[in-house]
Amino acid sequence: MSSLLRGVNLYLIGMMGVGKTTVGRLLAKELSYGFVDTDNVIAQATGKSINELFAQVGETGFRQLESDVLAQVCAFTKLTIATGGGIVLRRENWGYLHHGLIVWLDAPVELIYSRLVEDTTRPLLQDADLKGRLRSLLEERTPLYSQADLQITLQEGETPEDIAKRIFEAIPSVLKTQVSH
Repeated sequence: MSSLLRGVNLYLIGMMGVGKTTVGRLLAKELSYGFVDTDNVIAQATGKSINELFAQVGETGFRQLESDVLAQVCAFTKLTIATGGGIVLRRENWGYLHHGLIVWLDAPVELIYSRLVEDTTRPLLQDADLKGRLRSLLEERTPLYSQADLQITLQEGETPEDIAKRIFEAIPSVLKTQVSH
């Protein structure tokens, strides 16, 4: 697989709660790649939680930090990168994402809801109608997420290991093998 990928980064996109970080770590280990979570990098670089950043600089300021981190990360190779759910909202980010292989972890609203219903750490989910908020975010982002190279639709009861295995098995279908002369 590494020879097929030739060091190309894997970018995991999708809604919050779909498991980008967990699955990303498993893929990185399997590929002998490094692992980066853009939200963690932002939190470490600023010394603030994502919630604190949203409160202090707003979503627009946060999205700029996210773009800055993505710009720096895409300069490296052999990385699996878990991105924030809204990274697809800025056109400039697609220029960075297209340097690698983009994998969309797609999940139905009900599955995401069941994972996030108890989570109070996500600024975009401070809403009385959590399921409605998730549905509207997903509707807004689906046309963007669907530009990914690979779409993996999550099933109820699937483990992160199952999902990583499905991604691993699907990668060759979207990569061109190098022709030897």
